[in-house]
Amino acid sequence: MSEPPTLPAAPGPLPGALGTIGLAWLVAGTLDITAACTYYPLTAGISPVAILQGIASGWLGPAAFSGGLRTAALGLASHYLIALIWTVLFFVSARTFGWLTRHRVLAGLGYGVVVWLIMNLVVLPLSNVRHRPFQLWPSVVGAVILMLCIGLPIAAIVGRRSA
Repeated sequence: MSEPPTLPAAPGPLPGALGTIGLAWLVAGTLDITAACTYYPLTAGISPVAILQGIASGWLGPAAFSGGLRTAALGLASHYLIALIWTVLFFVSARTFGWLTRHRVLAGLGYGVVVWLIMNLVVLPLSNVRHRPFQLWPSVVGAVILMLCIGLPIAAIVGRRSA
């Protein structure tokens, strides 16, 4: 007598690459926007809505600041899209350069600096965001936030799940 056919196991969390990218993306994106929406209101008096509208101003220019919650939502969606791009870029790079997953802390901190440099020297100048003169302290704070909230979590999650 033959065995009855078995059904495949129910799928769990997203497997493999998609699960790794998804987890790293959501953790890093959430940490980064949480840091921004905590630090800047306390130190500069900028509201979380204005922070999100500032992100949307990359698309819309100054009009983003008069768009209320709609442009704040666009800013939040844009923030998570950018975090996804950085996550996928690290994931693909880690597949090519194995040392990125073997030296997660160094790779993550370095990746945060790379993200800061590219965002501030390439992406923002090409966007509609209002351009401001370079200031050392805000730049250091921004770089540290990206190192701790984007670079480290992405490298840690991709590295751990790739091991």
